[in-house]
Amino acid sequence: MTFVQYGMIIAVAAVVTLLVTPLVRVICVHYGLVDKPSRRKVHSTPIPRLGGVAIFAGLVAAVAFGVVAKSRLGWPLTLFGTAERTNMPMVFAGVALIFAVGLVDDIWDIPAGWKLAGQVLAALVVAQAGLLIEFVGNPFVGGIQLLGLLAVPVTVLYLVGFANVVNLIDGLDGLAAGVTAIAATSLFVLAAQGNRPEAAALAAALIGACLGFLRYNFHPASIFMGDSGSMLLGFTLAVISLLGIMKTTAAIALAVPLLIIGVPIFDTLLAILRRVRRGQPIHTADREHIHHRLLGRGFDQRQTVLIIYVWSGALAVGAYTVRYAPSPVRLGALVALFAVTAVMAHWLGLFEAAHGSDSDATRG
Repeated sequence: MTFVQYGMIIAVAAVVTLLVTPLVRVICVHYGLVDKPSRRKVHSTPIPRLGGVAIFAGLVAAVAFGVVAKSRLGWPLTLFGTAERTNMPMVFAGVALIFAVGLVDDIWDIPAGWKLAGQVLAALVVAQAGLLIEFVGNPFVGGIQLLGLLAVPVTVLYLVGFANVVNLIDGLDGLAAGVTAIAATSLFVLAAQGNRPEAAALAAALIGACLGFLRYNFHPASIFMGDSGSMLLGFTLAVISLLGIMKTTAAIALAVPLLIIGVPIFDTLLAILRRVRRGQPIHTADREHIHHRLLGRGFDQRQTVLIIYVWSGALAVGAYTVRYAPSPVRLGALVALFAVTAVMAHWLGLFEAAHGSDSDATRG
């Protein structure tokens, strides 16, 4: 496929998301489906919270366009058939299911256990479709380790993990959508270069949906994506990586997508450490995430989001280097990325937050 064709997919997703978002916003206001201010949130007025519906609409429209383009224009896409032993309709069923779980949570606020069960079920559908992490590679010396019976649980953990790290970073206007767009762009480039048109097309659709939504979600946001959006974004990123990078025999396969979303992963790991140490449930909310710390340093919402964009972009470039550079350069790139991240974390006091006193848990 050409970049013009991918550009058309981006445009379809962006335009549909742009058109649907105002409609969703009106419906949310009419039915009172709004996110109300609280001590742990940074917005001061009720904001409609079902933006994920518009993002999902953009993705569906772009996928439908790709299917039509294959049948009518001869594009080399198998978005709704079987591609490399992968049942694509089942993959999209899993994506639709994760969206549905988030939508139900946005409307009725279901218990965390039920939400996790829904995430696992969606991941199992994708795994059943044949989209599996079947081996783990060594990025430095080569060689692979087949996972065998562990392939399904590892894949489920990977998919659910992606869904939740993006969900947890969704705390400021435009943050989750922007970070996802950066990650999707990186995965798009890697998939296109690796001749993985399905992964590249889905990444293009995700880029377009995120860009279209950012028109209304960047500060000051007039609508939030909710769990239906953030879980959908993270889960779809994971699916793209499995369709593209993970289906190659490259030994670096696991490291690349994890590096690309390194900021939300790092933030999630520190949040888990904080809550485990304090004896709190992992899903407990607090105001000690990376974006909260940046706000505490005196940056406003836009500046905070842009800083995290730059940080995420640097990790994405590093991931590209790790994917294609010789082994010595890979090691140097990884060391540099970890060093930058460690310096940022120390500056923001993230390590202290993770190991601070129990009284920290009561701070608003």
